[in-house]
Amino acid sequence: MNSIEAYEKDIEYQLNFLKSFKKQKTISQNLQKNILFTGSGDSLMSSMLAESFSDGIVKAMDPLDLYSNKELVKSKHVYFVSISGNTITNIKVAKIAKNATAITSNPNSKLAKVSDETILLVYPNSGVFTAGSISFLESTLTCISLVRKIVIPKNGKLFFKAKSDTNRVKISKRLFILGNMYTYPLAMYCAAKFYEILGYDAHYCRIEQFSHMELFSTKKGDTVIIFEEKNSHNKHLVKNLQKIGINVIHPDVPSDKIPQIIYFTFFSQLLSLNEAKKKKKNDCHFVTADKIRNVSNQMIY
Repeated sequence: MNSIEAYEKDIEYQLNFLKSFKKQKTISQNLQKNILFTGSGDSLMSSMLAESFSDGIVKAMDPLDLYSNKELVKSKHVYFVSISGNTITNIKVAKIAKNATAITSNPNSKLAKVSDETILLVYPNSGVFTAGSISFLESTLTCISLVRKIVIPKNGKLFFKAKSDTNRVKISKRLFILGNMYTYPLAMYCAAKFYEILGYDAHYCRIEQFSHMELFSTKKGDTVIIFEEKNSHNKHLVKNLQKIGINVIHPDVPSDKIPQIIYFTFFSQLLSLNEAKKKKKNDCHFVTADKIRNVSNQMIY
């Protein structure tokens, strides 16, 4: 099985996974005041969603920033999100944290061994090294459930809506994905899938900031994707972008936040998968880009 086929299978596994997902016990707001979430790549995005859903009570920070500012963690309970559990910066920070909890799929990892406790992520997968999909969904919902009581939709409608929506759109090789307080981490995630799967030129930004900065680097034919429920502000943006030849994708989404998060996760995965299929790719870009992946491994592990 090649890595694109594996990616597709892992995406499909999420339908059954959502039916069996077990939420964590929600931490009291008083204790949340002393908590930091951290991680790298997809795991940072999960951490940022914990911050958003806590209404800013917990904080999400980059692990290298924490290591460079050690006093920040010596009095905090730090939740380390790491699927492999072997990211070196996380391990270094866990050793100095007052209290460390590893959120990982590897109970025997270096991170789990140096942490005070472990929340184990258990999910089905194809067994092939590919871009994060079901692992991201579980880590995200786990992080959110630690800071807020949530209800998970389990009927599959969000998946099939995302599948239908992504089948109808066309994108360019240059993308701008826009998000808000809750969806900005998903805009990051969507861009990451286009980096990993296709090596595309993708940018993620906040909806308000886009008009102040990234807009000035857009060109006719570029694609802007808006991760937000439709409102008067973003409809005005869409209208103005289309006038100057920008391709805009703005799907209809549920108003409730958890369904939105799940929908945009599926949308990001399926959009990148569809593009890979159109380009007749057998493997993810990061699998075939040996030299780039080697630099990544040298820095991460």
